[in-house]
Amino acid sequence: MSQDLRANLKQWLESGEIRLQPLSLPQRELWENSPVPPGDIGNHICAFIEVKGNITAEDCTAALRLVVERQEVLRLSFLPGKGQPFQMIRRTGIPAIKYRDLEPDQCTPAGIEGIMDEIFRQPFDMLRGPLYRVEMLQKGPGDLVLVFAIHHSIADGWTLGVFVQDLAGAYIQNKLSGGGPLPSVEMSYTAWAAAERATWQPVELELRAEFWRKHLADTIRLWDRPTDVAQRAGKLAYWASSIPPDLVREIRTLSKNSGTTLFNTLLTAFQTMLAQWTGQTDIVVGSPVANRTRQPAKETMGYFAGVVPLRGKVDTTQSFSTAARAVQDSSMDCFAQAMPFAELVKSLGISQEEGHNPIFDVRFALQNHPVPDVTLPSLSFKLRMRSTGTARFDLACEITEDGDEFEVVWLYRPGLFTLADAEELNRRYQTLLENVSRSPHSPLSAILA
Repeated sequence: MSQDLRANLKQWLESGEIRLQPLSLPQRELWENSPVPPGDIGNHICAFIEVKGNITAEDCTAALRLVVERQEVLRLSFLPGKGQPFQMIRRTGIPAIKYRDLEPDQCTPAGIEGIMDEIFRQPFDMLRGPLYRVEMLQKGPGDLVLVFAIHHSIADGWTLGVFVQDLAGAYIQNKLSGGGPLPSVEMSYTAWAAAERATWQPVELELRAEFWRKHLADTIRLWDRPTDVAQRAGKLAYWASSIPPDLVREIRTLSKNSGTTLFNTLLTAFQTMLAQWTGQTDIVVGSPVANRTRQPAKETMGYFAGVVPLRGKVDTTQSFSTAARAVQDSSMDCFAQAMPFAELVKSLGISQEEGHNPIFDVRFALQNHPVPDVTLPSLSFKLRMRSTGTARFDLACEITEDGDEFEVVWLYRPGLFTLADAEELNRRYQTLLENVSRSPHSPLSAILA
């Protein structure tokens, strides 16, 4: 850190322009347990917003300014410390937005995808901030795309929906009332973080840790992990598919008839498919939880989400319905015993190995956080997820309800997997879902034959 910056930090602290707070418990996971350094582009969350309506760059900038004032994480960066950094929250912030008028040849899907990838891959300055960026791509009159990249240390999937709602609300407020601040959030991110730290006392942590030491004893990794650092860094590759409406209806009927939730039905099929693909029958996946149990936190941007390891032992002599009920019982126990991931790793005595998640290789998620579409007579904002999966695992399957279909996003580490692997996993998964929907009481061995 330069002497000039040190002097500025001292002045800002003394004047109250910045204040320091400890890391939140989810943020600790990034610093203590992430396979890649916190500043790696693999920790970027990416999305874009399709906007229809006569909105100017000035309109977007004015609306974003109000959102920055309302949401403190958009004014947050990190001050290095001895061991762990501190959250550094500025009292004021300047909107981080750029404007780009696209040429006709850039308006193709491939052209826009290339521009978005360029924006997503720009690193953030973790000290100076801000840790987000917006770029307005003007495709034509009344037709634009807002590309939104934000660092995982200040955001999760839920945050993206909050951002869209706030941005649309700020735009409308500016147009109808000529400006004025948005209402303050009831609970700021740092207030939530302080409450969480106070909640997790050593006695409660040890009670949860005892469950996890038994539940995760003698687990095995699903594949050999690369030793080359270059194979472990950077963003995961992305490929999207979908489950058609007819199969979605069959899966919902299967869940109802099996007495299991949709999540556990999909998880059982996913773990069974992984067992078939890897030859392993003991499958551990990580699954995210929103962690926004307090109502005020649902309107606050920030990194709240936790992750819970879910262990499934695939027994092919069982029927799918029997297996799904066993998975549901186990996952309910795991979610009930959830604890901060950084504390979980510490309690298990696992040493962090650079480039690898300490507990699981695969993530599975049924996304249920709000993905709002804001539609008015002359204006619409539609959020489109690009990826919320950062490089903290090797492979991920994220399922999101999209009308009558399910969108299925596969994220994979290019050093381990190829696009052909993702396509094959998707084929196997959907084939298995089709087969178990039609024969839920047959032994899995017969279905997988």
